[in-house]
Amino acid sequence: MSDKKIKVLLVEDESMIVDMYKMRLEEEGFEVLVTDKGTEAFEIASKEKPNIILLDVILPEIDGFSVLQMIKDDSKTKNIPVMMLTNLGQESDKEKGSQLGAVEYFIKSQHTPADVLSAVKKIVFK
Repeated sequence: MSDKKIKVLLVEDESMIVDMYKMRLEEEGFEVLVTDKGTEAFEIASKEKPNIILLDVILPEIDGFSVLQMIKDDSKTKNIPVMMLTNLGQESDKEKGSQLGAVEYFIKSQHTPADVLSAVKKIVFK
């Protein structure tokens, strides 16, 4: 067993949400990388190879669906599980996330950080 921390890339542009999830994940021993830009998210994913990505849909520059598409289209990042964490709750948005390869689709208002943490653990420790 290595001492390497599990890396989580959090892609979110609302600082209050970033702080809340970052603190919760770090309390559990995860290393948390954060960006609020979609273009940067892909670059970080390629370079850092996080164990999981928590991805908001509504972001400056390019949206989360575009980022997800880029991640899944690239051989270096396509196997990184991506969990959508968004306020977009339409069935069509969920379907789009799923079709593009997201492993989970969480609507922020319907889930607590504990729910998200539990899902993250289930995905990275399966």
